[in-house]
Amino acid sequence: MGGYRIGQGFDVHGFRADRPLMLCGLELPGGAGLGGHSDADVALHSVTDALLGAVAAGDLGERFPSSDPQWSGADSRVFLRFALDLVHRAGYRVANCDLTIIGERPRIAPHRDALRRSLAELLAVDPTAVSVKATTTDGLGFVGRREGVGALAVVLLEEDVRDD
Repeated sequence: MGGYRIGQGFDVHGFRADRPLMLCGLELPGGAGLGGHSDADVALHSVTDALLGAVAAGDLGERFPSSDPQWSGADSRVFLRFALDLVHRAGYRVANCDLTIIGERPRIAPHRDALRRSLAELLAVDPTAVSVKATTTDGLGFVGRREGVGALAVVLLEEDVRDD
């Protein structure tokens, strides 16, 4: 064990009109959702992978494979809680999280504060330790063609030295 660990995660999902759009554990109104084996919360998937990576505990696909029917339609908050438990058992806690959502749609600005608060609550940190940003690809690639959304997350873990 050492003082700090850094993890990064990346995920993408294509749009699927018959599903709700889930980001940071919240359902955003209007527009198509994202397709995937679980609820396809691309934001939580990237944060979960960042947490798992920071403690060298594999990745989302290894822990919750899409080949396993029990994860069909699963709430991605389950995945995040699992990864956070591994972080705590390894002797760490989240110091901060920086999340970038990459897409032409949905517009993130109107939802940024709610997304940030939700993610902070899920990570059990103060909202000042969480950043939620958005960017487009200026019309380039599958994101630019409005075919889906990506997310990139970085987490910093610090050794948990609290006396519980």
